Order: sequence, then C-alpha cells, then structure tokens
Amino acid sequence: MGAYILRRLLLVIPTLLGVMLINFGLVQFVPGGPIEQVLARIEGDGDSIQSIAGTEDAAIDDEGSGYVGARGLPPEFLAELEVQFGFARIVCDEGFAGTPSVKAPECRKEAIPAAERFFIMMGHYLTFDFGESYYRSIPVLDLVLEKMPVSLTLGLWSTLIAYMVSIPLGIRKAVHDGSGFDTWTSGIIIAAYAIPGFLFAIMLMVVFAGGSYFQWFPLRGLTSDGWENLSLWGKITDYLWHITLPVIAQLISAFATLTLLTKNSFLDEIKKQYVLTARAKGLSESRVLYGHVFRNAMLIVIAGFPGLFLGVFFGSNLILEMIFSLDGLGQLAYRSVVERDYPVVFGTLYAFGLIGLIVGIISDLTYALVDPRIDFERREG
Repeated sequence: MGAYILRRLLLVIPTLLGVMLINFGLVQFVPGGPIEQVLARIEGDGDSIQSIAGTEDAAIDDEGSGYVGARGLPPEFLAELEVQFGFARIVCDEGFAGTPSVKAPECRKEAIPAAERFFIMMGHYLTFDFGESYYRSIPVLDLVLEKMPVSLTLGLWSTLIAYMVSIPLGIRKAVHDGSGFDTWTSGIIIAAYAIPGFLFAIMLMVVFAGGSYFQWFPLRGLTSDGWENLSLWGKITDYLWHITLPVIAQLISAFATLTLLTKNSFLDEIKKQYVLTARAKGLSESRVLYGHVFRNAMLIVIAGFPGLFLGVFFGSNLILEMIFSLDGLGQLAYRSVVERDYPVVFGTLYAFGLIGLIVGIISDLTYALVDPRIDFERREG
C-alpha cells in the first residue's frame, strides 16, 4: 500500500502542473485583462470587453501603447500598471544607483514572456505564496478564508444530512423493494432530483421566507445583525435559523442520488450467495443485513464521502449564494473571473486542485479501510 500511495503522490505533481498550464494558456487568449479593467473603471465604462472591442475608443492608438486609456493617461501610468500586475519589469542601465522606476530616463519597461510568467507564478505557489488580489489588496489566502464559512456551512451540513437520511432510507427501500413504500418514495426522489436547485430555492423563499405565505426564515445572510452580542445558545440558534433554507436547497439533488445509490448497492448484495447461506444458517434478518450485507453494500457509499464533500464544498453554487445573499466561494470565483483578478483565479485553482487530488488519494485509502480485502498494489500488478 505504501508504494501505491507514493506513486499517487508523485502523480499529483504533473497532474497539477498540467491543470495550471492549460488554464494559464487559455487565459492568454481571453480579451479584457486586468489592465483593461482598471482603464475601463477610470474612464467610467465599467466593461473592459466593450471598451476594447467594436468601438472607436477601443482602437489601439498610433503610438502603439496598446491600451484604450493611452489617449487620456500618461504612458508612465500604463507602464506602472503592467509592472504592478506582473506583465512587465523595469530594466535600468548599468551603473544606475537610484530606485528603479519607469519615470527614470535610465530605466525602461521590459515585457515578461508568458512562459516566464508561468514559471514565476508556479515558483511562488510551491511555497503557497498566492500573492494579493489585484483590486482588494488582500492576500488571496486571507480572501479565501474570509469567504470559506459560507461554503463550509453548505458543504458540511448538506453532506452530513444527505448521509444521515439517504442511507437508512435506501436500506429500507432495498428491503421493501417493489412495495408501496418503495414506489411512492421513488416518485418523490425522482421528482426532487428533477427540480433544479435554484428553482427549489426560490420556491422555499416564496413559501417560507416572507414571499407570499409564511415568514419563518430570514431572506439573506449567514447570521443576523448584532450576532456578536448574542449568547452562545443564541448564536447557535441564529446560525441554524439562517442556514436552514440554503442547506435544504443544496441538499435536494445529493439526497436523491445517494438514496438510489444505497438502495441499488443493497439490492446487488442481497441477491448474492453468501446472503442466502447466512439465512439458511438461521441468522436473523437484521444480523444478515447489518452484520454481512452492510459492509459490502456501503463500500462505495462510505468511501465516496470525501469526494462528495469536496464536490459540494468547492462546487459552491453561485446561484444559491446570490438567491440567499451569501458571500461565499461561488461569488468570489465569479467576481475574480469577471474582473480578471488572476491571483485569485489561479491561486484558488492551485489550492483547490491540490486538495482535490489529495482527497482522491484519501478516498482510495478509505476503500481499503472499509474493506481490507481491497489491495490496490495487487490490482495494479
């Protein structure tokens, strides 16, 4: 098992490097970079893509500066922006003793090739130095930690409740396969799976958050105003009060999938020969189900917990966050892409990609812990 883990860990490096390289390459062809975003804000356009494509003002000026704002902004300012964002560096003549600056006659701006910028970025990322956001002047790691409570809330509670409800329900459906209980619960599950999460979230708000019927839950936020002044019990109840509707909306699709997966896993195991043998020996039905069938049937369900939690946690639902006014990782990712905030985009991509690959290894280890008969080294051999 040690050799298998070592091979998987070594594969993390080229896999992560490939993911970063592909995304970095794609970004080079996306119009409207961070400098254009700054110029658009200064000029009041608000949209860098509109300001660089299809209008007279967006044309590259005759002096070759390449940016819209070159007609109204000094070239030194544009050069400083390029240096600040890491697209260029300042090179000074030999013997220059002052502070390097684009305003110094002995210094000049030199563009940094994309390949060099990529390796500089990866060098910083190896030490988990993700830099600062272009527009917030906040370290990327601090920015992610600031938004994490929302995504952690949705991911953790949705995953735990899905397992707590889906596993017992799936087992009961498998034991009573074909019964009336199995039929009507399957209808509810399929209907729940077919409803989009955002549509279900809107329905919950209309019914339970003061839309047209009841005003039992708050419309927005993770906590109430003045939450810091509440008692410990008050903080807990206020927190649970706010997360109820978002968690239910996030839970609906995962609940349906996990229930049917549990049922089908149990049905496959119940039909096997060892179950018939156990029953023939006179073992009780509960002993057969939970002493023999459960471990084998739950292998794929339990071992998939790390991956499921990671998917819910990092796959933060932007639409749900917007509906319930939750400022989480989903909105952070959206804004960073729209604003071309590359440190946030690539920093979070690197961190979450690394965590995802590690969680994949943990999932394999969980398989081996749940069922010691699994040997990945022997399987590969």
